Amino acid sequence: MIHPSAIIDPDARIADDVSIGPFSVVGADVEIGSGCVIGSHVVVKGPTTIGKHNQIFQFASVGEDPQDKKFQGEVTRLEIGDNNVIREGCTLNRGTAQDLGVTSIGNDNLIMAYVHIAHDCVVKNNTILANNVALAGHVTIDDYAILGGYTLVHQFCVIGQHAFTAMGSVLPKDVPPYVLASGHMAKPFGLNIEGLKRRGFSTEVMRDLRRAYKLIYKSGITTEQAVQQIRALNPASGEIALLADFIEKSQRGIVR
Repeated sequence: MIHPSAIIDPDARIADDVSIGPFSVVGADVEIGSGCVIGSHVVVKGPTTIGKHNQIFQFASVGEDPQDKKFQGEVTRLEIGDNNVIREGCTLNRGTAQDLGVTSIGNDNLIMAYVHIAHDCVVKNNTILANNVALAGHVTIDDYAILGGYTLVHQFCVIGQHAFTAMGSVLPKDVPPYVLASGHMAKPFGLNIEGLKRRGFSTEVMRDLRRAYKLIYKSGITTEQAVQQIRALNPASGEIALLADFIEKSQRGIVR
């Protein structure tokens, strides 16, 4: 299942059922789990760990050195979970010693063509990064977030759970959970209602989130006051708590 023209380092650890296409290169200190399909002309450089049942399409660069002038050849990692689809021409870089030393991709993500995931990013689970999304270093993408094509995300930004960015968005700040953001520079445009419906959010939860959104963006009160009033909307709601916690922990501030 490994094409004769592929170049595989003898120190790579590859499960018996992995398929590797022609002219691909797999370096030392690379581990590829069962059921993975690596297309043609893919380069995988270690230290990199790839879990089970991932598909990596042609011309992807996986685990290359970080694009950071501070990088001096330290041992850093890329870790990819299970059931991810990584399409053509994607570039996924390893971490840097100045952060945790690892770039992390979770499970069940769709990473479309020409996406760039820079050093020390954390992409969690069930996300969609559409064509030409570019994540600068140290970015976090939470579960079920969807980034539209050509979205650009500034260093250290966090995109919350179930958030959605429109095509061509430029994100200099964090996007709270459930929020739809669009523009250059990005601004909030309501809740990701269609996404919440698809995920099975109840009418009651979406009602609470609408009220919370109005407190944050329409009431004219401070962010601190909004968080206090959000928590009071429904103290038993995990969704409300998630939103309030995200805003309190935001280091870059949220889109406005």
